[in-house]
Amino acid sequence: MAGPPLALGGVSVELGGRLVLHDVDLELDEGELVGLIGPNGAGKTTLLRTILALQPARSGRLRVGGRAPAQARGTVGYVPQRHEFAWDFPISVEKAVLTGRAHRRRWGRPAGREDREAVRDALRRVGLAELATRPVGELSGGQRQRVLVARALAMRPRLLLLDEPFTGIDVPTQDALTELLSHLRTEGTALLMTTHDLAAAAGLCTRLCLLNRTVIADDAPARLADADVWLRAFGLARSEHLLRILGGTA
Repeated sequence: MAGPPLALGGVSVELGGRLVLHDVDLELDEGELVGLIGPNGAGKTTLLRTILALQPARSGRLRVGGRAPAQARGTVGYVPQRHEFAWDFPISVEKAVLTGRAHRRRWGRPAGREDREAVRDALRRVGLAELATRPVGELSGGQRQRVLVARALAMRPRLLLLDEPFTGIDVPTQDALTELLSHLRTEGTALLMTTHDLAAAAGLCTRLCLLNRTVIADDAPARLADADVWLRAFGLARSEHLLRILGGTA
């Protein structure tokens, strides 16, 4: 791959005539797990959509493995929030995961051997191999989250984007997902994850990027001990709740 998995320089994004992101600088190397942290409305999901070429940048430079986002779609996996998937659609777990291979195939071309192998491997990695033929509508919340992760892994991506993957799942699924993300990182996958779980992010991520329309701070968790930086990122004068969380991550 030419260039780092992800490189953003001075990226600004406009939605409905309003500037929602400005001058965003962010780079991910192979094997990094970066937590994207910020309040609601900070632009976290918008940034993921821009990296996926679903939302155009107004200005700045954005490269995925040295290529423009639209040219690199086949190398990026994406785990959306669960409500974004149509769980009432009559489709099996296996076929739902296969949809993750769409950018790897020409339009209208049936799934081939490589596609089926990628799906089987992804289902095995998330612990759903035995549920391959089950309708997605019959799955629990934790199982649905694992389907979304498997669908992204079926891309065999070099860059994996995750939007709030730990929200609303049970503890066993949280533990399994944490272990999987750690394995992916050691295998060289670059991961960018939005999350509101500050304590979990501090323990899991190699870096934390504090975002509020622009990057407020970007460093290893142990080096982000200044409470003022966090309060500024969340747009707060003071928050006892946030300070208690930060105290627990130190």
